[in-house]
Amino acid sequence: MKPYVERDECAILVGATGAFGSAITQRLLAAGLGVLAVARSADSLATLAASHPGIRPCAADIGNDSAIAAIGAAIDKPVRMVVHGPGVAVAGGILTAPTESMVDAVNIKVGGLLRLVRAADAHLAPGSRIVAISGHYGLEPTAYAAAAGVANAAILNVVRQLSLAYGPRGITAHTIVPGPADTERLRRVAATRAEQRQCSTDNVLDEMRAESSLGILSTPEQIAWAVTLLLAPEADAMTGSSLMLDAGRRRGLP
Repeated sequence: MKPYVERDECAILVGATGAFGSAITQRLLAAGLGVLAVARSADSLATLAASHPGIRPCAADIGNDSAIAAIGAAIDKPVRMVVHGPGVAVAGGILTAPTESMVDAVNIKVGGLLRLVRAADAHLAPGSRIVAISGHYGLEPTAYAAAAGVANAAILNVVRQLSLAYGPRGITAHTIVPGPADTERLRRVAATRAEQRQCSTDNVLDEMRAESSLGILSTPEQIAWAVTLLLAPEADAMTGSSLMLDAGRRRGLP
């Protein structure tokens, strides 16, 4: 099987400075794609770009429509892939999470994906990929991760709609669904859950590991591997579907 060869193309990555974003950036660069890295913090982007030649920073707030013009103006070559992977705030459980946190989470996840796609639309071509990072709690609801659960469930529906809308142009849309991943953000979620239950954060993390058939948490590197897997032409057949990387947590079918 021949490796992917760059054809003067780029990938656009939203959430580039997070734990997932850093790992995805390295994989995309290794695949021969230039990376237009999008995040709110110009300083964090500058740090990332300094350590990874091939990155072009783009400071933009994906939660605001102004991001469409900001990202669009920064695109200077055909777009092989857009990856939407911002995190949302840890807002607490369904009984206590502020209602505005639910709206904010959907705005970042769903609204942000639509802003990204609209910014890149004119630069997408047959074989381009639209990729959204969802999450386990979108398919397996819990009482303690309200905002993430709602936003990640919504993104599954939106990606399916995008796959139908872009299919006639030969452009595919995909959702990657990690299980709880070993990141600082997960530790904040675990701390919130521990406070509710009046136990230690380590106890909560151990329980999360035990939910996996392998007894593990997912890693950013595994998510990055899945993103670049979708660069293969064979991934056309996966459009509209969700790629599960939950280490055996989900019990339901399909």
